[in-house]
Amino acid sequence: MLTPDSDHICPGCSYTMDHVDAARQHFEQADLAFAAISRAPIARIEQVRARLGWTFPWVSCGEGDFAYDFGVAFTEADRAAGRALYNYDKFRIQRSPDMFGVSVFVKDEDGDVFHAYSTYHRGTELLMGAFNWLDLAPKGRNETGGTMSWVRLHDEYPQSES
Repeated sequence: MLTPDSDHICPGCSYTMDHVDAARQHFEQADLAFAAISRAPIARIEQVRARLGWTFPWVSCGEGDFAYDFGVAFTEADRAAGRALYNYDKFRIQRSPDMFGVSVFVKDEDGDVFHAYSTYHRGTELLMGAFNWLDLAPKGRNETGGTMSWVRLHDEYPQSES
């Protein structure tokens, strides 16, 4: 969601993360922990967290291997050579050094951690509860400009007069 050395906050990633704090009050009762991870420095993460009012744990993996191993960060050389593969090789990333994904890890009784599941791109829509509400309405998602073209950071929508 936050690329190092960039001021950009991805509206699509933010839209997904807007759903997390409300869900945490329920799924933490089911022995599920949550943390978001970005490559951006922690100072930038804290700045965005404060702006958007999020309370979930959010950490920086910096320039370590985590985001690359997870398949959501791509070197400039890999992008230029067409080796930046995203979503299990469904997309070749050419411009963005970072993309979005969700993984589930399981810790067993001995404390060993296992990777159980990952999803990327449109596979994360299941986590965007507002889509379910919009899909019930006559206009639906109203995506006339393309998938998620209407999505903004929640503090950038025009204020309604109600």
